[in-house]
Amino acid sequence: MAWKTLDDMDLAGKRVLARVDINVPLEGGVVTDATRIERISPTVQDILSKGGKPILLAHFGRPKGVRVPDLSLQQLVPALEAAFGAHVVFAADCIGPGAVAAADALKEGQVLLLENTRFHAEEEQNDPEFAKKLAEVGDVFCNDAFSAAHRAHASTTGVAELLPSCAGRLMQAELSALEAALGEPERPVVAVVGGAKVSTKLELLGNLVEKVDQLVIGGGMANTFLAALGKPVGSSLCEHEMADTAREILGKAEAAGCEIILPEDIVVAREFKANAENETLRADACPEDAMILDAGPETVSRIKVALKSAKTLIWNGPLGAFEIEPFDAATVAAAKYAAKRTIEGKLTSVAGGGDTVSALNRAGAAEDFSYVSTAGGAFLEWMEGKTLPGVAALGG
Repeated sequence: MAWKTLDDMDLAGKRVLARVDINVPLEGGVVTDATRIERISPTVQDILSKGGKPILLAHFGRPKGVRVPDLSLQQLVPALEAAFGAHVVFAADCIGPGAVAAADALKEGQVLLLENTRFHAEEEQNDPEFAKKLAEVGDVFCNDAFSAAHRAHASTTGVAELLPSCAGRLMQAELSALEAALGEPERPVVAVVGGAKVSTKLELLGNLVEKVDQLVIGGGMANTFLAALGKPVGSSLCEHEMADTAREILGKAEAAGCEIILPEDIVVAREFKANAENETLRADACPEDAMILDAGPETVSRIKVALKSAKTLIWNGPLGAFEIEPFDAATVAAAKYAAKRTIEGKLTSVAGGGDTVSALNRAGAAEDFSYVSTAGGAFLEWMEGKTLPGVAALGG
């Protein structure tokens, strides 16, 4: 791994510009879920313990280069202070004399929060002059926002090219987990990919079939593959126009020695609602007026066999319509089994992207996975084999 961490940096007396993700939900100016704030606390505490001055750089919402009072980061000060156990000073801008003066005046044990970077249009344009102004506020740059690492913005890449740079603890954990899953994983490697549409995950599937030993395809995506193999899918969610692409992926997998696991049995219903009347059928027996809403128990058993021999698991997306019972059964059963293998120390399990976190939480399995990423787009782009600008900018 080419990037540096906080352990590689001398922070004593230094102003440490830390790019963080504190894009948290607010109601009436009060934070309703402080998870993202809590996850950056180890980085802030490390900077403080090493004698550095933590200066937080973050975006909030989509103000599109305009000052929007409702999107001011000042509202987050109480939640930040509660998480860090430290006094948080707020600067009304992220650049300029006021920001520099606030950074210079920061006392030992205090944290500085700079105003929303996206109040400046130059942020998302990765404007070099704007990046220079950001760099004036710090001596060292620490990126702890993997969730924004797929964006080439001034606060993620521009400033990293101007200051000595490293990954924060959350970024370090994320990169280490992904490296373990896709970089040099312990084999066999199983990937579970679910979700509604093949069209949104073409690059992901194309990359994974060359990296993993077995690929489980679930959700609406599986219907497209079943249809491409000539099996009836009734009124199910299905991209019939993607049939040729699905067959190409199957061919690519075969050439790469990757086994594709599709539903062997299906759970169908005539209406999409909780506890709808349903039946379990063979995967080639979907009635014309029914829709496939989940994988059946035989398929779950097949997935468990794959997971029993696997050393590494990458999970992205549900196996069925997990939001409504009983069509969450396959996702819950498979996730619980993966969690069990992880607890036993027999499986390294990394999950993330889209509805994955919600699905694993519903199964009560998220906490037992080796690592669950909340990064969304950045996690998917990494799995697609793309270079993330925010990671590449950390250099070596």
